[in-house]
Amino acid sequence: MAHRIAVSPLPTSTHPLRFPLHGLFAIILSVGHDVDNIVALFKEQEMRDPNNPAIGIDLGTTFSVLAYLDAHGEPKSVANAEGDLLTPSVVLFEDSLVTVGKEARKAAALVPEGLAAFAKRDMGEPAFHREISGSKFPPEVIQSLVLSKLKHDAELQLPRVEQAVITVPSYFNEPRRKATQDAGQLAGLDVLDIINEPTAAALTYGAKQGFLNERGEAAKTERVLVYDLGGGTFDVTLMEIEGKNYNTIATGGDVYLGGIDFDRRLIDHVAAAFQEKHGGDDPKQDLATLQRMTQEAEDVKRALTNREQTTFTVEHKGQGMRLQITRNLFESLTEDLLMRTMFTIRNVLRQANCEANQVTRVILVGGSTRMPMVARQLEKELGQTIDRSISTDEAVAHGAAIYAGILQNERAGIKSSVSVVNVNSHSLGVLGTEEATGRPRNAVIIPANSQLPLVMGKRFSTAKDGQRSIKVSVIEGGNASGQNATPVAQCVIRDLPPNLPKGTKVEVFFSYQQNGRMKIRARVPKLDKEATLVVQREVGLSDENMVAWQQWIDGTNLSLGD
Repeated sequence: MAHRIAVSPLPTSTHPLRFPLHGLFAIILSVGHDVDNIVALFKEQEMRDPNNPAIGIDLGTTFSVLAYLDAHGEPKSVANAEGDLLTPSVVLFEDSLVTVGKEARKAAALVPEGLAAFAKRDMGEPAFHREISGSKFPPEVIQSLVLSKLKHDAELQLPRVEQAVITVPSYFNEPRRKATQDAGQLAGLDVLDIINEPTAAALTYGAKQGFLNERGEAAKTERVLVYDLGGGTFDVTLMEIEGKNYNTIATGGDVYLGGIDFDRRLIDHVAAAFQEKHGGDDPKQDLATLQRMTQEAEDVKRALTNREQTTFTVEHKGQGMRLQITRNLFESLTEDLLMRTMFTIRNVLRQANCEANQVTRVILVGGSTRMPMVARQLEKELGQTIDRSISTDEAVAHGAAIYAGILQNERAGIKSSVSVVNVNSHSLGVLGTEEATGRPRNAVIIPANSQLPLVMGKRFSTAKDGQRSIKVSVIEGGNASGQNATPVAQCVIRDLPPNLPKGTKVEVFFSYQQNGRMKIRARVPKLDKEATLVVQREVGLSDENMVAWQQWIDGTNLSLGD
């Protein structure tokens, strides 16, 4: 994530970078010598303060889990106030009362206009995808309320819940990651770091295998594919694990593909059958009916995990219907969604130059992987049996707790030998202007799936004579012309000399760290000095908005279940 530094208004003389068409992708630096060497550290639990346990949080689209490291350094899940390990990621706004979790979910059909669910999909956007009881809420505020519930309930059992690692899908871009960190801050957490969900699951797998203890060894290097199909997002990550070394090779995913999309296929099917039988309007258009159908679809999907058929019940405007749903029907309705995940696997393997038969282990993460067709298709695709040694629901939170312990020790100066290497899931570049055509051009500086940390850069040129400043538009992803890219920051190189000729070379460097944080610097070689660089984020809550929303949360009548 980029550091947030205040930027004064840009002067009218600020110009974008230009670069020649030829030699566009020359890399001038590709070593990590001036990036902090982020090495994961792990020691026994007694080295840490027992009154400040390491906390890991799987902040999910549909359910969230909190875990901690016990006195023996083992990750344990913490039950919420209702006695469940999984807390629904649902918030209900009703008059002056805000309810979070199971009780909010139960009351959703009664106050559908006040329900905020699946907010994780909107992370990085300015507001939740619809108004809630007539008001707009940033998704990180909604997620912060879920985190507040997890924190509150865990503190009923633990001495303190303060320092935490929160997980995100590996395919989350920089604004989504920053929004997640902001949500943790609003919930009163000291967010030690953000970790990718597949990486966290791999740490849990390594702990189960005994790789993380003092004598932990691996008989051989394992090439592990982590298939993470959660409630709202999908990730696949290929990792190499050799003892205490966890190296990510490639990752891919879809932030708009998860269990709720499988549910919606059922809802669409039943709604069409209802209209065919009763006529009238689409039952999905009524918010209360839609909430009931959403819950019913999830229950039906779960039932079909262990049964060949079950019944979907729907009621709308005094009319009802019971429809038999078989597993075969459900699988036919959702086959294309499953195959999208297979396409992503093939793409990740191709990027990693890895054949399917070179994958030595397949790990499933996320409740949606319980659908029988997932394991069946994976075994067909990869030609091997699925490893089921870790919990699909708890593995991510457990790995986050392990990583939190590592980072707590790092803060205390305690060194260990566990190494975690990640890759960036999206390219990072500069949006400039192509000199020959005058068209926008995405100059990729750090390609996707580059191992972190690293420093890379490119050489650009000034657009006109006497240019005193340069605007650098940093983007994530996108095609060659910058379409579909996510703006990350606006950077300004200031105080160039007044006599600088057009075409003067300017070098821009991106320093990208393990945790996704990025530093940007620029220099003008002709002057043999570095130019001033100021970063301004284009997305996310401002410092002022963070303060305002914190005050709103502090003054909210929040029902957390006790």
